[in-house]
Amino acid sequence: MRAFSQKGTFINLETILIMQTVAITGTARTVLGKKAVRAVRSEGHIPCNVYGGKENVHFSAPVNDFKSLLYTPDFKIAEISINGNVHRAIVKEIQAHPVTDQILHIDFVELIANKPLKAEIPLRLVGQSIGAKTGGAVMQKMRRAKVKTTPECLVDVLEIDITELELGDSGRVRDIKPVEGLEVLNSPSSPVVSIEIPRALRSAQADEEKAAAAEGEATEAAEGEATE
Repeated sequence: MRAFSQKGTFINLETILIMQTVAITGTARTVLGKKAVRAVRSEGHIPCNVYGGKENVHFSAPVNDFKSLLYTPDFKIAEISINGNVHRAIVKEIQAHPVTDQILHIDFVELIANKPLKAEIPLRLVGQSIGAKTGGAVMQKMRRAKVKTTPECLVDVLEIDITELELGDSGRVRDIKPVEGLEVLNSPSSPVVSIEIPRALRSAQADEEKAAAAEGEATEAAEGEATE
């Protein structure tokens, strides 16, 4: 499926349309600078920029409009309407107050057909590991992966199969299920998930090993006595 963007460029929307989107109605910011930004924030709006298109777009929108986009583990696309034009974009960077965590500014990257972009995609574990079935604890160490792709190949989740992982094993970035047209930028050896041995199970294993060692020593001693 193809559709025109507001700038007349063909964009393949087959993938984008099935992804979760958040509609944001923005107000164009024609006056820039610190004083203007403070005025925008005093009205309960967040100043934002959209980069990546033919021109940068400056706008603001009410704080509540961003909640379902930002406060979620899911990957979502923003559909930003400004003066009748719609910009499909993803969050690039969020600036927050270091003390209050109040969102001060958001940068977006516009989705332009065939134009490479970088994003962080959530990671999902698939299957039940062998180690978990025997008492191991599944510990996910990485929640999102950094990727480079184009809008046509963008996905909202990456998967890693943990079915074959035993106690003490790890699933790494190189084990993420590949997606055509998408490159994972994290180090291939970086751990994504591990099957850790709980303390109680580790203690039980240690006791079994000690018992086995003691039994082996007793057997050797008995055999030695028998040969004398």
